[in-house]
Amino acid sequence: MKYDAIVIGSGPAGGAAAYGLQEGGKKVAVIESELWGGTCPNYGCDPKKILMSAVEAKYKVKNLIEKGLETVPTINWEDLMQHKKDYTDFVPQNTVAGFADAGIDYFEGQAEFSGPHELMVGGEILTAEQFLIATGQRSRLLSVEGQDYLQSSRDFLEMSHLPEKMVFLGAGYIAIELATIANAAGSEVHIIHHNDQPLKEFDPDLVADLVQHLTEEGIQFHFNVDIKKIESINPHFKLSGEDFEMVTDVVFGATGRIPNIEALNLDKIGLQYTKQGIVVNQYLQTNLPHIYAVGDVIAKKQPKLTPVSGFEANYAVSAMNGNQKPINYPLIPTIVFGDKRLATIGLSQKELKDNANEYHSQTIDLSDWYTYRRINEKGAKAKVVYDSSDKIVKISLLSSLADEVINDLYFVLEKKISKEEVSNFIFGYPTPASDLEYLI
Repeated sequence: MKYDAIVIGSGPAGGAAAYGLQEGGKKVAVIESELWGGTCPNYGCDPKKILMSAVEAKYKVKNLIEKGLETVPTINWEDLMQHKKDYTDFVPQNTVAGFADAGIDYFEGQAEFSGPHELMVGGEILTAEQFLIATGQRSRLLSVEGQDYLQSSRDFLEMSHLPEKMVFLGAGYIAIELATIANAAGSEVHIIHHNDQPLKEFDPDLVADLVQHLTEEGIQFHFNVDIKKIESINPHFKLSGEDFEMVTDVVFGATGRIPNIEALNLDKIGLQYTKQGIVVNQYLQTNLPHIYAVGDVIAKKQPKLTPVSGFEANYAVSAMNGNQKPINYPLIPTIVFGDKRLATIGLSQKELKDNANEYHSQTIDLSDWYTYRRINEKGAKAKVVYDSSDKIVKISLLSSLADEVINDLYFVLEKKISKEEVSNFIFGYPTPASDLEYLI
């Protein structure tokens, strides 16, 4: 069958691109090798945030014990998972139904390039003038003896029952978020990391505050530990490293993600890629100009986040329709979710470190601000980084409201709104947004 454009991958990026291309008058097909809808809504950010909703509610109450409330609620894991399933169980069929209603053809199976303009899918040959690769990433297995015993974040989000004890290998945002959920639900949780730098893309001072908070809540961190071996001692697992041993009910690997490219047969058509992903230019084109790639599958310096993938998908549609302007990324906020959220926007930690003499910062204790006293939140902070001209280049927040405030700050920083302009805005009060003029 012949198409104007074929999209490989039905996640947020691939789905958005398919609709955009179809609306532009192209005959479009979408190919999916796993669950329709992709990682984020099926076994990624969406179900994770559903589970996190119970954590948020629990700690909102906990902060108000003896401030009008008396009992901290407990989390029923089975009921919470059913709440999650009420959403995720319908994602694949709703995704397919949406394509069908829009007149977009869809094929289930592994796509393999058999030529520059030709794909094989389940024994069928599909051809197209243009292709868009949006196959995303998957969990990377730690190279360790017994790696087959490792489970992934996907397995965590499908657990029907909560284990008494669990271990996370790695201390990135996925490990921190899932550990926060499990700990709040009542499991004994350990995080093992090979160095002493968790969440390395975030401000280290606020990361240290977050680690202290999580430690006080019961999560046990083990830094500078290299796990060498995982053994099954049914029904448990034994982890071993130099001068380190631990027995646990389950081990989750959270040591990074790798692009889903191996099965595409890219070498057959000479399409360039690295271990970080598919190589694209400033138009999101590969070295084969009729093949584009977007989302987590591409090698890029921008964070591999769902909203970034969606932004790239919308740009790719315009580029595939003839737009000659290179992609221009706006500021990108990044958030670690939990009862306390860690959020940041602006220059990367690497940029700050490489040019440390050009920047200075201040840390603001927010705990006594009305917004946080109202909910009795201790330890709320903001860190603002300035360049030599006192222009804000980065803001990091640690609080239960950080996800809301970082989006308010996004508009201020992206649109270059001055402090004087903000002071002339009238916000709903009292709200986090009404604090903006005091943060910038």
